[in-house]
Amino acid sequence: MDDPRKHAPATLRNRDAILAVLSPLLVQQKLVLEIASGSGEHVVHFAAALAEVTFQPSDPDTENRASIDAWAAHAGLLNIQPAMALDATAEPWTVSSVDAVLCMNMIHISPWSATIGLLRNASQALVPGGMLFLYGPYKRDGERTAPSNAAFDLDLRARNSEWGIRNLEMVAAEAERLGFGAPEIVQMPANNLSVVLRTRQNK
Repeated sequence: MDDPRKHAPATLRNRDAILAVLSPLLVQQKLVLEIASGSGEHVVHFAAALAEVTFQPSDPDTENRASIDAWAAHAGLLNIQPAMALDATAEPWTVSSVDAVLCMNMIHISPWSATIGLLRNASQALVPGGMLFLYGPYKRDGERTAPSNAAFDLDLRARNSEWGIRNLEMVAAEAERLGFGAPEIVQMPANNLSVVLRTRQNK
């Protein structure tokens, strides 16, 4: 029988750095939703380190969901729910009252409408004061932050004209319009950023 588990090499390179940022943010949380879970390697790594947190992975792709569930089964972790079929732009999401939403490396390989859908739906699914955590490359003040990001951005746009590295200021402005406060920014390895957005307490 074929193994449905997929392997994303970038996950092995960045998962510990992301976990170091996430751990203090998630230690008191109960339910965490991951959007665009991909292979499932991120959520399994996080769930193994944060046994008291329940993780709900999701992905619109059937093969990705099979990979997520296979990785969870292989790890024998009980704090990962079966992967949901969920699209960032679907409205409304079929999950609510979550303490945190995670989304890694999605918004630059999807149309801008997916970013807007993610922000809008996350603001509705999160509890008051809940956290949206984004990870990936960004432009700052319209400028690419490194030569490697510039080359990556050009490659993305050549593959799909609707893709590309987003301006952090545009993401933050749209997030504010949809009920989030100002972002907390953490510089990450390989010219990436962690962006932490929180819903307002009186949403």
